Amino acid sequence: MRAATWQGVRDVRIEEVPDPTIVHDTDAIIRVTSSGLCGSDLHLYEVMGPFMTPGDILGHEPMGVVEEVGSAISNIAPGDRVVVPFQIACGACFMCDQGLTTQCETTQVRDQGMGAALFGYTKLYGAVAGAQAEYLRIPQAQFGPIKVPEGPADDRFVFLSDVLPTAWQAVEYAAVPDGGTVVVLGLGPIGEMSTRIAQHRGYRVIAVEIVKDRIERARTHGVEVLDGSSTDDLADAIRELTDGRGPDAVIDAVGMEAHGSPVAETLHKATGLLPRKAGETLMRKAGIDHLAALHLAIDVVRRGGTISLSGVYGGAADPMPMMTLFDKQIQLRMGQANVKRWVDDLLPLLTDDDPLGVDDFASHHIGLDELPAAYATFQKKEDGAFKYVVNP
Repeated sequence: MRAATWQGVRDVRIEEVPDPTIVHDTDAIIRVTSSGLCGSDLHLYEVMGPFMTPGDILGHEPMGVVEEVGSAISNIAPGDRVVVPFQIACGACFMCDQGLTTQCETTQVRDQGMGAALFGYTKLYGAVAGAQAEYLRIPQAQFGPIKVPEGPADDRFVFLSDVLPTAWQAVEYAAVPDGGTVVVLGLGPIGEMSTRIAQHRGYRVIAVEIVKDRIERARTHGVEVLDGSSTDDLADAIRELTDGRGPDAVIDAVGMEAHGSPVAETLHKATGLLPRKAGETLMRKAGIDHLAALHLAIDVVRRGGTISLSGVYGGAADPMPMMTLFDKQIQLRMGQANVKRWVDDLLPLLTDDDPLGVDDFASHHIGLDELPAAYATFQKKEDGAFKYVVNP
């Protein structure tokens, strides 16, 4: 089959690789019909390169048709249309029973000190072959795949793999009071979907972004957006909009590669140029993130408010303003989305009325051959690049 493979920093190639096969009786194989290109994939494109191995298959947002199932699988069958969560979980362990499928005790990558295995996401998360490919093996298929109805185009359901549950959890973790205000930092796919969900739940939404077309895109949905590239003091501007005290909650949908952190940017680039083993050691022991977005969140959230982190952070030595966090009594919640926990909340919204606007959420639909160029364009935020859906 053909698949998108990581070959080095900023080097993605489409290659012929062996077809996946049933390895365990709880496996399934799907023919991928749609797969997303996620902002998290861009971390692998450069920053997280030391944890990648040439030939790794990328991608973690799949949807497709079941081709084959293992002998222990009875919940899905060949011909079923399914969406697959980006994390791999058993559904039966203590953590899964708590709704924390990202911490699944069956698939935890213990030798790396990490949580549940993820599709297409470095050896830190199990080095499982990813979904930007023609076919995909699904471990723990007795739990993971979400059956969806025939009929609507893939875009109606494919975002259940990551974008929708990640944004839903971001808003849930923000704990916005009824009629309250939430600020969303960053209007990439997760940030924008968070604004739509927050609006759907009746909250006032203010967002911060620096990319012009993303600003205009959100404004068409009625979001108050501050242009971070032309606002002299964002913190003061946000406080002016929120009675001087700041919002009830802030969602940081930016993460480790925020603008405005020159030291971290220099270290990220230097790490990518080191031999993989040396770069991995540096990231594990002294890695720092671009913390501009997180520091802004801490600054502007009202006292007693909540910060919800959905943007990915990977630093081991990030300096945190603990005195401010303590003094302001800030609640801080974070983590990868526990996809299956939120599916029952989200499926009723994927109706003909399409209240979250999933049908036109993607900015680009491309084939596999176009994917290497899409990575470069997406990283540079050119050509209106917002959300790519790959149709193998």
